[in-house]
Order: sequence, then C-alpha cells, then structure tokens
Amino acid sequence: MSKNNQETLRILPLGGLGEVGKNMMAYEFGDRILVVDAGLMFPENDMLGVDYIIPDFQYLRDNAARVDGIIITHGHEDHIGAIQHLLADIPAPVYATRLTRGLVEVKLARNGMANRAQLIQIQAGDTVQIGPFKVETFHVCHSVPDAIGLGITTPAGLVVHTGDYKFDQTPVDNWPTDFAKLAEFSARGVDVLLADSTNSERPGWTQSERVIGPAFDEVFRTAPGRIIIATFASLIARMQQAADAAVRHGRKMAFVGTSMVDNAKIARQMGYLEMPDNTLVSIEEALRLPDKKVVLMCTGSQGEPSSIIGRLSTGTNRHFDVKEGDTIVLSSHPIPGNEEAVNKTINRLIRRGAEVVYEAVAAVHVSGHASSEEQKLLLNLVRPRNFIPIHGELHQLKRHAVLARQVGIADENIFVVENGQVIELTGGQVRLGERLPGGYIFVEGESVGEIDLDVMREREQLARSGVVLITVTLDKYSNRLLKEPEVLTRGFISTDDADGLIPAVQKKVSDLVNGGGLDNEKLIADAVRSLLYNETRRRPMVFVVSTKM
Repeated sequence: MSKNNQETLRILPLGGLGEVGKNMMAYEFGDRILVVDAGLMFPENDMLGVDYIIPDFQYLRDNAARVDGIIITHGHEDHIGAIQHLLADIPAPVYATRLTRGLVEVKLARNGMANRAQLIQIQAGDTVQIGPFKVETFHVCHSVPDAIGLGITTPAGLVVHTGDYKFDQTPVDNWPTDFAKLAEFSARGVDVLLADSTNSERPGWTQSERVIGPAFDEVFRTAPGRIIIATFASLIARMQQAADAAVRHGRKMAFVGTSMVDNAKIARQMGYLEMPDNTLVSIEEALRLPDKKVVLMCTGSQGEPSSIIGRLSTGTNRHFDVKEGDTIVLSSHPIPGNEEAVNKTINRLIRRGAEVVYEAVAAVHVSGHASSEEQKLLLNLVRPRNFIPIHGELHQLKRHAVLARQVGIADENIFVVENGQVIELTGGQVRLGERLPGGYIFVEGESVGEIDLDVMREREQLARSGVVLITVTLDKYSNRLLKEPEVLTRGFISTDDADGLIPAVQKKVSDLVNGGGLDNEKLIADAVRSLLYNETRRRPMVFVVSTKM
C-alpha cells in the first residue's frame, strides 16, 4: 500500500509494557481496530487472594463494534490467558495457528464458552486482510510450537510485531525463525519495530532447546524413584522432551492436573506431541507402578500455592504425596517477582525428602526468549526507522533501547513507553499521543475487576499487622455502655500478650464512651489505634461496631 502522510496508525499498548505478562496490543487505523494477544499475568507475592491479572481493555469494550479481529501470536498464558474475558465483551473473530487455536479452544471450553467464538485457523506464512490491516505472519522460534510474528501494513506504513521469539539455530522441531521474511520486510522499509525485551539484560545468545535432552537423560538415568516434572501447561515442547526421555529410559508417563491433561490431549490430537500409546498412562495407573518406572508431569514450577507442586510441597495434594526417592524437576525460569515463592517451594520439597533439580543446578530449562545478541541481530536484520521495545519490565525495556542505540538507531527514534501510552505513526514519523488506562484488572474466582489496589493494600495491611474488632453495646437513651466492650484480635498478638493488652483497650473504650457519651465509631477506632501503636509500635486495622438497645 502507498503511504499517505495524512493517515495515522495508532498503537495502543494495553498490557505487557512495564511488566512481564498480560500482553495485549491494539492497532487502530481510521475507525477500525486490530487486537494482538490477550494474556494474563500471575499475581505478585503481595496480591493476596488474586488468581491472576488481566489487562484493562475498557477502551476496547467502549469501541467493541470497531474491533475487526484478534490475532494470537502463540499459546502461552501470558498471550491467551485473558481471551475468554475479552471475547465475553468483544465478539470479534480470532485468528490463530493450528496449535494456538487448539489451546484457545481448550481454554474457552473450560470457561463455558465452547462454540461461542469464531476461530479462524491460519499458518505461518499466511497473509490475511483484517479490515484495513494487511497482516503477514511469519514463523518464530519459541518454547511452544506454531508461534508467529506479524508484519502489519496500513496506508500509514509497515509495522513488525515480533511476539515472543528467539533465534534457535537447532530447534527441536527443526523449524527456525523465518530470517528471510524479516529480511524482506527490511528491504521494503519497516516504519516501526516492536520487539520482545524479556531477556534484554542477558548477554550473549539464548541456548538451544536441544540442550535439555541431555540434561533430562542425566536426571532419568540417576533418579532412584519417581520423576515429577513441573512446567507450564502450555509448554508443549517440554512435554515432548519429557516424553522422549521417558521412552528412552523405559518409563511410563502421566499428565497431572486439568490444564496439563487438556493441553497434552489437544497437542497429541494435532500431532504436536508424539509419544507411543503404551507410554502414556493415567495418574491412577502410574501410582500403581514401581516408582522406578514412573514420570509425572504437572504444573507448579512457579511455586503457585494451588498448583500440584505447591500442594505437594505443603503435603496437601489430594492424589499423591512426595516421598523419599522422588526427583522433582522444575523446568522453567522464575517469573520476575516469583523468585521467593519458588525458593520456598524448593526448600519445602527438600524437607519432605525429594531431590529437586532446577535451572541453577542443571540445564533442565532454557529460555524461549532472545538474549541481547539475538536482539541486536534482529535490529540489524530489520533496520527499522523507529523502535518500540515491548514485553518486559521498565528496566528491560530501557536496556533494549540501549541495545538499539548500540546498533545505530537514533535516540529520537526509540520510544520506551509503558501500558496506556498511545503511539502514533504518520508518514513514517512517530509521536506520542494521549494516555489510556493501563492498570491491573484483578480476577479472583468469579470476580473480575471488583477488587482494586485499595483492597490489595488493605489485605497487605491485614496480613502484615492483623486486625482488631471491637463491639460496643450502648443504651439507646444515654449512650452509655450496657456491658463491657468485646475485643477480638486476629493476626495481631499472641494469646499471652492479649491478656495484658485487651483489658487496656476495653478500659480505653469504656472511658471514652462513658466519660463523654461518645458513640462515634471512627473516633473510637482512632483512639484505640493510637493506644495500640504506643504499646506495640504496630498498626493493626481497627474496626468498631456499635449497637444500641
């Protein structure tokens, strides 16, 4: 398409910029919108009770009729985990490669949305016209098969959106990233490159997935009992490597957990996971076999409390427990912010008698993301006029910008932005537009967006300092106490300490009420809060409930 200097492409980052996870980008040309990815993010340690976080896509909700399509780059949760929430409000067609489509179908079915979405299957190399957006797809290497990047052409210019990628020269599926397509884009002239920044602080090159095979062989050769491998449920390539090792070492393999079982089933049906029928067994059958003959594959490599590995570490798993002789392999890298949870899980598993193998001690995981030298190679291959680092925390985006400067991209053509900052492309020139909401939408059970940061802060304070609940029963005529105030504490002080402190609280409340006829719950709470801080130097949450009789 020819460019028109008066026509503008608006790039709207709704998730994934300034954080790791919940990736979502929208492209707006004229009155039409194309959405790329709809991911979730795992909660941080202080986000108590939250199941996961999704992008704030209120802008898309407000403009649902203008959305021509949603294209998914690959099937990991940080790119498809919010798809059911997005489709509930925006019933646009979804474009995805074969395996990605299958993983999306599984997710929609699990959320009661089977057959409610229009899923259009594409393959790497296809060109699809979605409204005014000409989208050219190209294969990229990642840790899940069938991943793609995008070349998006409008009258405003050509934008290349990499998705997650790495330059693995010897991938396990023998399908390297499409360098030729990247070079073709470069020859045409790329106005904006948006590229994955996850590993921008890692020097050198990301190792090939093939290094995992020998590491798995060593684990399988030396493990005296059961082998339990934990990874992401969407990491199909890792399932294949575990299945191959199981065959080589004469073990039977079972998948554990709903998401792992469902994803393995769809991957086998589609031919992305190949293993002999007699190697795959149910969890019930696996638990009856000799330990030396068993491999279990499950979720929980991030130390999530509700996952299989999380429950095994605390002895609360329903089907089976950890026992002496088990070898547990954590085949993933901790998501930023999850390091503490992962380390605690490892320690608990070791205390329960397991041998734990993880990335720091053996090559049982390699990243699916390009490291700094690969990122520089991409920049040199594509030679974009403008560059926007995506997919990463702010320090990773900034480091990616440094790499871009090193390969000769001018500082004024590099744009480090976070969620909500609109970028406008007109006639090959980029400028910053307005800000949109780009915050967190918390999902907890059936609740979506009903919990905000204020609630998170309250939960954190409750967890840190506990709560004091005071019940005051008053005479409705005189406002004097009918009986002694009741004081209940949780998470604040021990029973022994309460014996001395609670009477002081009761006296303080009695003096306030009976001395001045005070029935203002807030003033009573403030007075008790001051007393508790003077006595303990701690600030619990204080609630006063008064009733009149």
